Amino acid sequence: MSQHNTSDIKRRDFLKSTAAAAAFSIVPAKAVRGTEANSTIELGIVGSGNRGLWIGNLFEEYGNAKVVAIHDYFRDRVERAREVFGVEQARGHIGLDGYHELVNGSLDAVAIESPPYFHPAQTAATLDAGKHAFIAKPMAVDAPGCDVILEAAQRHEGELSAWVDFQTRVDPLFQEAAQRLHDGQIGAPVCGQCFYYAGRLHPQTEPGEPHPDTARLRNWVFDKALSGDIIVEQNIHVIDVATWFLDGQPLEAFGTGGRKARTDVGDCWDHFAVVYKYPDDVVLDFSSGQFVNGYGALCTRIYGHAGTVESNYGGEVYLNGRTEAWEGGRTSTIFRDGAIANIELFRDSILNGAPINNIRESADSTLASVLGRMAAYRGEKVTWDEMIAEAEELDADLDLPEDGPEHEPVH
Repeated sequence: MSQHNTSDIKRRDFLKSTAAAAAFSIVPAKAVRGTEANSTIELGIVGSGNRGLWIGNLFEEYGNAKVVAIHDYFRDRVERAREVFGVEQARGHIGLDGYHELVNGSLDAVAIESPPYFHPAQTAATLDAGKHAFIAKPMAVDAPGCDVILEAAQRHEGELSAWVDFQTRVDPLFQEAAQRLHDGQIGAPVCGQCFYYAGRLHPQTEPGEPHPDTARLRNWVFDKALSGDIIVEQNIHVIDVATWFLDGQPLEAFGTGGRKARTDVGDCWDHFAVVYKYPDDVVLDFSSGQFVNGYGALCTRIYGHAGTVESNYGGEVYLNGRTEAWEGGRTSTIFRDGAIANIELFRDSILNGAPINNIRESADSTLASVLGRMAAYRGEKVTWDEMIAEAEELDADLDLPEDGPEHEPVH
């Protein structure tokens, strides 16, 4: 990664520099405000695009929080968020490195809603500055990024909350489905399927305008390195459920896919098809598309010797079996309700001085998605152990102009 007005360092050095940059101002967790009942949590937001604004509003409504600091690479996004939340000008931070000032300021917690490529460095800096971290999924775009967050969370285990915002994991219907499956109500799992089909997303600015790499940042969801591709950035929702339901890491994957229907922006693929093998010879077939018209579904289904569990994000969750049945229910509002539930858990962990941490299971789901991407890109089988040993890094190789934070979107 490079930037004309900052030190020219590659991503590995950037990640390694994070802990050192934050270490000088580490604040013991007990010294952070917001640990007494009924006190207000002072929150910083890193990444003030639409998701950042939405999460910030939910924190203020349900998280007993006040947004007091904002960071984004672009000034226009920071200024918009400052106006929305009433943040003083001095606490609006711009540029790639501006998050360092935010996490080392006076606040209790940070919501990290930036492009996933930046999550590892920003999460490590947050935790090493003595602040609790609320992290958008996916937690990283590659295995080394997952390691950065795992190691940071381990350094602060029992002291600080580190929580990844997976909505299904806190939904009561998904939780009961998982429990019934794990209790053996469909017998031993034999095979399964999960899929994620959705309409296309739309660019935030014209590709390449006003500068190629500032446009990439605006349109990061279409950029392989910044997002991890759709299988990691979005399809992880259903892959996470499969990994949760099957209670383990996939052993290997074989896949394919491509870029055929959505070719006007970025370099992400628009469809994937991957076969995963889990322990005990359980086979899971996964597929996705992010261009679809007239259909949409996010589903994970596990077939056992004695029955089937079906779970739909935004739809029905239920169990049918030879001797067991559970009618379940519908998760129509899971997108919002799941985020609120995570915010409330995060809030309570801070106010009650009882830190929570879901980094290990979040890393497993992120890595399962990365494994599928690697197998699909290569068109060959890749094992979990090979993925870990290879430690392949995505490098965004950004070359941003000095006035990049001032660049407005072009439509």
